[in-house]
Amino acid sequence: MSGADPTPAAVFRAEARSWLASVAKPDGLRDYGPTPTAQDVPAGRAWQQTLAAAGYACLHWPARWGGRDADVAEQAAFAEEAAHAGVPRQLNIVGPDLVGPVLMAFGSDAQRERFLPRILTGDDMWCQLFSEPDAGSDLAAVRTRAARGDVGRWRVDGHMVWTSGGDGSVFGLLLARTGVPGHGGLSVFVVPMDAPGVLVRPLRQMDGESKFNEVFLSGVELAPDALVGEEGQGWRVATATLGRERLSLGANAVGMFRALDDLVAAARQRDRLDEHLRGRVVELWIRVWQLRATWERAIAEGAEPGAPSFSVLKLLTSETQRDIGDLGVEALGPDAVWSEDDEPLVHRMLVGHAQTILGGTSEIQRNILAERVLGLPREPVRPSA
Repeated sequence: MSGADPTPAAVFRAEARSWLASVAKPDGLRDYGPTPTAQDVPAGRAWQQTLAAAGYACLHWPARWGGRDADVAEQAAFAEEAAHAGVPRQLNIVGPDLVGPVLMAFGSDAQRERFLPRILTGDDMWCQLFSEPDAGSDLAAVRTRAARGDVGRWRVDGHMVWTSGGDGSVFGLLLARTGVPGHGGLSVFVVPMDAPGVLVRPLRQMDGESKFNEVFLSGVELAPDALVGEEGQGWRVATATLGRERLSLGANAVGMFRALDDLVAAARQRDRLDEHLRGRVVELWIRVWQLRATWERAIAEGAEPGAPSFSVLKLLTSETQRDIGDLGVEALGPDAVWSEDDEPLVHRMLVGHAQTILGGTSEIQRNILAERVLGLPREPVRPSA
């Protein structure tokens, strides 16, 4: 008897693997993850154009807009194969994964016609202007204000931070307050990042890169058609953007397995692979396999990116990345302080701690799971001192 026919996702994976192995890569392209630095943007943009020409850009988009209506399994398979090939799966996460679907769901025909084709090809990179210094995880507390001015124009004043890719973006998707405090007084706008009054200040991270930025908005004037959806609909629009980045969590397993291999090699070279370290490596190796199995099960069950299973994966993946980074530095011993040869392991430790903050802190993920999945009461508000 012949074996069962391969699934459509398996066929797609094989095609993508073959294409990724054979296609020419732009000079300077590296696997920079979901967000490029400003220096990565030229090669990343050229790579996005290569993906678009071959039909691998914005896979989940409808065919009408240049996508291929790919299901979750196919999207996840491409993310994993791109990780194996050592290339980013797209220019950045915000335009293809967050802004594009939002414009399709809430944008006007004119907005879709203007912005979607240039997101597909990477001509325009986007950033997300959601987080403020005092409202990083609590978006309902955003204080950046957009007020109506003359002839329906909007005037925006505020201060955003943790803006990934802000210094290389052409447009930003802004969450601003247009009404009363709370969820109901928020609206979403398109902001040209070169508009008068927009100041972008890159923030140097402890790993030496500057992937996120501080953005100041001082009297920025926006045309009436900059509003996405309806006034006061911002919370609904904003929540529609969240969760897509978790679709590629399974691809993170590729990097984590490589990191464990590098960790073992570094420890052996220094004669530090003792019983304790071996035990910790095995424990983390098992955790990565468990995460990958959970990811595959979520995909097989048709879970959407915002499903509770992806919150579990986000929480446990980020904490596993942190623990692998910490163990890598332990494997290096004193060399972690100065050895340039093993800098990738030190870099992974620094980035690993950031993973428990970006994309939703571990504390927020635990609250989501406790309240929305387990049905536990909300955490009591402690009275201020």
